[in-house]
Amino acid sequence: MIKKKKASEIEKMRVAGAVVGNCLRELAAWIEPGKTTTLEMDKKADELVRSYGAIPSFKNYNGYPNSVCIAVNEEVVHGIPGGRVLMPGDVVGIDLGAIVDGWHGDSAITVLVDDCGSNEARKLLQVTRDALYKGIEQARPGKRLSDIGHAVQEYVEDAGFSVVRDLVGHGIGRNMHEDPYVPNYGRPGKGIRLEEGMVLAIEPMVNIGGYEVETLADGWTVVTADGSLSAHFEHTVAIRRDGPDILTLPKSKEA
Repeated sequence: MIKKKKASEIEKMRVAGAVVGNCLRELAAWIEPGKTTTLEMDKKADELVRSYGAIPSFKNYNGYPNSVCIAVNEEVVHGIPGGRVLMPGDVVGIDLGAIVDGWHGDSAITVLVDDCGSNEARKLLQVTRDALYKGIEQARPGKRLSDIGHAVQEYVEDAGFSVVRDLVGHGIGRNMHEDPYVPNYGRPGKGIRLEEGMVLAIEPMVNIGGYEVETLADGWTVVTADGSLSAHFEHTVAIRRDGPDILTLPKSKEA
């Protein structure tokens, strides 16, 4: 069942979303190429989230052991932090959630370590980021759910990349995952009609190669089946009368 949110509840979600946005921005800037490990990123993420008086959403969620998901290069999502050192040119996806006053915020970014890497990697990040906003633009009352995924897929495939199909976005609120599922592909004009008060986590996952993925033996880390690079961007978005409202934009601690 889809749980629509009141305007006051959306504002509470905006507080949680801003925590996530701030922490992602700080985490990306904190990486020291050739020194920082993904486990150190996890510890820093936990500290940052708690410094805002929030609780990390992912910690112990369905048994996930860490506070942040770190996906490097061919890893798509749900990478478990460990001893891997982040090197210049690595493509690093950072996926983070936070709870404030019982409400969740969820967002992800992908960065190039030391702002260097192949032209194809740079294009991958730009296309995935842009595809997220193409999907967000469709999050309006009266649109259909599949309009979001169609906009993402069309943009990504026109750029020569592929959209992961085994993983999708989701509704969000007092629970991190709520109805509906939000695919990043499909024909337009299908599925439920979008209504004011729905809140969705829209999150394209884009591969340079094929869209097929596999899950590693740890039961969490999803990788591209062909070993190609992958990128992931995500925002929590409320559907308002006048259009999409992104709730996971960063703000200052004083705001």
